[in-house]
Amino acid sequence: MQKLSEADLHAAVSGLNGWQVVNGKLHRVYKFADFIHAFGFMATSALGIEKAGHHPEWFNVYNRVTVDLTTHDAGGITEKDIDLAKFLDEVAKKLQ
Repeated sequence: MQKLSEADLHAAVSGLNGWQVVNGKLHRVYKFADFIHAFGFMATSALGIEKAGHHPEWFNVYNRVTVDLTTHDAGGITEKDIDLAKFLDEVAKKLQ
């Protein structure tokens, strides 16, 4: 997996709602109704994440889940990160 070029990264991020590049990582903060919904998002997402074999850096405080995506082996953001962002958005949509 190769790191996306700046042009490809810009095009990909512009097609994602709520995502931005922060400190070289694809970044988003999800906000849910409460802790149960935030934790449910993480638990529901975990099965697909494990199947894809591509794991996020994420952090939960009460009703918020902060997600950072990067492909460490490639040294930056790859198509795997874009695909995972899309997957997480679909899971979140069902819980919000």
